[in-house]
Amino acid sequence: MRKSNRLLGVEVRHLAALQAVAASGSFARAARELGYTQSAVSLQVAALERAAGMRLLERPTGRRPVVPTAAGERVLRHARRLVAQLEAAEADLEALAAGTAGTLRVGTFQSISVRVLPAVVSDFLAARPDVEIGVSELGYDDELLALLERGRLDLSFTAYPAEGPFEQVELLRDPHLLIVPEGSPLAALRTAPTLREVGRLPLIGYGRSTYGIEGLLRARGIEPDIVFRTDESRALQRMVGAGIGHALVPSLSIEDVIPGAVLLDASRRVPPRRLGLAWHRDVTRSEVAQVFVALVVARCEGVQRELDARIARLAERPAAADDG
Repeated sequence: MRKSNRLLGVEVRHLAALQAVAASGSFARAARELGYTQSAVSLQVAALERAAGMRLLERPTGRRPVVPTAAGERVLRHARRLVAQLEAAEADLEALAAGTAGTLRVGTFQSISVRVLPAVVSDFLAARPDVEIGVSELGYDDELLALLERGRLDLSFTAYPAEGPFEQVELLRDPHLLIVPEGSPLAALRTAPTLREVGRLPLIGYGRSTYGIEGLLRARGIEPDIVFRTDESRALQRMVGAGIGHALVPSLSIEDVIPGAVLLDASRRVPPRRLGLAWHRDVTRSEVAQVFVALVVARCEGVQRELDARIARLAERPAAADDG
């Protein structure tokens, strides 16, 4: 076998063993998770290292965790994709065996659950009462896409476009609004100030520092002043109403009336959040999934009109100061 083809003899169990050891930091824990003996896991990793021609794991003495080498990190990137692909294939076969009835598994997040899903689920169940909808609501796109890639979900709402083995339909362009306390001098404006000025405000951010406006500000060299973090939309809005800080968030997640707070149009300062509905491109999309997608697209046409109308209403609001 030519050297360039040395990995063709690698088996999926070898890659799964490497992935389990790297994730758990221990051969013993990986063996428990996989249902193997520890020696079997060691043999599988050793076989993979022989095929690769280099060490893939650092095995420190004592109680320190096992960690991937630089070569191991590279192999792991491919291993995760291959294992996920096989899990998706298994899900595809299970769906074929189950037929069209059963459960449609949909990934979503808070704002979609509130503004889009109720009408869609109602219409879907009226059209297909034989099918259940199982909803997985998570806070971040990468969590949803990981489930979708492994075939654990049939469809998922996510940012558009999404990287990975997916097909998507774009649904919404969600403009950003700045939520300010009623007592703030900014409350007299019609539109949000510049991003640099926003960066100087006390801000309420999401749980992840790389998410939302915080990531955008840092990408532009602006270090934000984060005074509180939460991933719960209503809590974020109530914190602003209580005067704790300001928040720059997509319109879809914001209530029409927030006690103690004022909304400012930030659509001229920040690009809209683009949202889509995705499915695995290598997993057969069932007829019921296609029905669900069509209902979502129709509902989101109406939601987009609502979002655009909100921006238009904010533009008509009298301003007590020149907002430039």
